[in-house]
Amino acid sequence: MKTRQLGDLTVSEVGMGCMAFSHGYGKIPLEQYSVEAIRNAYQHGCTLFDTAEIYSPNLAGIGHNERIVGKALKDVRKDVVLATKLFLDRLEVKKEGSAYKAVRRHLEDSMERLQTDMVDLYYLHRTNGGVRIEDVAEAMGLLIEDGMIRGWGLSQVDVDVIDRAQNVTPLSAIQNIYSMVERDMEKAVIPYCMEHGIGVVPFSPIASGLLSGKITTETKFERNDDVRNWVPQLSKANIAGNQPIIDLLKEYADRKHATSAQISLVWMLHKYPNVVPIPGSKNKERIIENLDASKVELTKEEFCSLEEALNQCKVSGPRGFNR
Repeated sequence: MKTRQLGDLTVSEVGMGCMAFSHGYGKIPLEQYSVEAIRNAYQHGCTLFDTAEIYSPNLAGIGHNERIVGKALKDVRKDVVLATKLFLDRLEVKKEGSAYKAVRRHLEDSMERLQTDMVDLYYLHRTNGGVRIEDVAEAMGLLIEDGMIRGWGLSQVDVDVIDRAQNVTPLSAIQNIYSMVERDMEKAVIPYCMEHGIGVVPFSPIASGLLSGKITTETKFERNDDVRNWVPQLSKANIAGNQPIIDLLKEYADRKHATSAQISLVWMLHKYPNVVPIPGSKNKERIIENLDASKVELTKEEFCSLEEALNQCKVSGPRGFNR
């Protein structure tokens, strides 16, 4: 698979979001299935694997997903880029005595679960914990000096926060929601990141399955621990409202002998050289399909035509990255 850069980190053009093996899409698979799915992705050329300390069933507990990822990749650790995330609040920082001590404690716990002595890409999961972003950036810089992380990132942030952090410790990546129906990042975040050599890692790049064309107004989601029940674009009204985009994707998928999901991914790969999407799935076959988006190519004319048609479509139910 072709590669791209997230700061100084070299990764596969399409990465893998591992959350679905622990949370967010209903009943989770057996651990052995999840381990095999992650290993299959690596054998297929994927080298970027994304997790977080909080990914556990119903978000009750810490580390379920990190343990699965660590188990799956321990034998190939040197050949992959591991990304994980922490959440930090001001009371915890006060108790620990500094942001550095608090972040380091989270990191050490994650490293133990991931069975590694270093994390390649360490994100602050959200910025709503009341901790100054400059303090977090300083802590991340110290952890880079300690050799405990290779790079760091922020999630769900706009340019003002990114710039404040970048001025303290240069960032490797920004992980925000981004897809054909979530394009807020195009206004300022992606241009800023391109200017400053920061990678962009879109999560939910297929819009929780909407852009695959497999979700209809009749689709029923699981009742327990399935985020699709509250994703705005997956209400019946918004699924119907976004049908022109889904139809557009199918048109190009048929033309390119690809799937709609693959077209939605190759669109952003073609558009920006610093974008590395991390589609997530708990299905082995779907994971490989997503990775194979890197094999689909759009000509300049095809991309321009797709982009022009997409710009004429109204998006129903956007979530936004700063809500």
